[in-house]
Amino acid sequence: MPSQIVIASGNSHKAHEIQSLLGKEYTYLTLKSFPEAPEVKEDASSFAGNAVKKALSLVNWLKQNESLSEGWILADDSGLEVDVLNGDPGVHSARYASEQGAENSTDEANNARLLLELEGKEAHHRTARFRCVIAMAQAGEYSQPHIFEGSCEGRIAQSATGEHGFGYDPLFIPNNYNNSFGELGPEIKSELSHRAAALRHLKDWLDKL
Repeated sequence: MPSQIVIASGNSHKAHEIQSLLGKEYTYLTLKSFPEAPEVKEDASSFAGNAVKKALSLVNWLKQNESLSEGWILADDSGLEVDVLNGDPGVHSARYASEQGAENSTDEANNARLLLELEGKEAHHRTARFRCVIAMAQAGEYSQPHIFEGSCEGRIAQSATGEHGFGYDPLFIPNNYNNSFGELGPEIKSELSHRAAALRHLKDWLDKL
């Protein structure tokens, strides 16, 4: 049973969500504990490709710097896929509104662009899903990570609602609900979300080690 997990992210929202779902039996670190770790360019064509790239990059850097020899490195990539947009914003979800497509844009800007792209579309043309892929790599070993996936089906609202969550949460209405993740709050989101689904698969795997 691993006791230490390094979350390959500096996003405090994401780190909190991961910790709350995996439980208190692990010690968690984030990239904030390793400020000199190199930034990874997320230029893969898939969520899995980006997650693996981030995990192995951190494994390699930690090994070279003798910063961590035990435990696991957890990296994920996730985003929103809108069917009528052929799966966009997809791997570009965090930088959807960026003019060059290279740097992350604000949640507000990303949401505004998505609403503009879907302007005039009826509900049946606004189907979408959140998708998450987690790569779990063993510290000190540069080998293929274990992959865990999760998704959450829903649709894009006509406007942003709610104060909870982050990213596209105020726009995303999960199936069988009439309110966005921004309105439903963290307890319901933790049951339904794409990251929650992937983390449940990961936790089942960890519990068997």
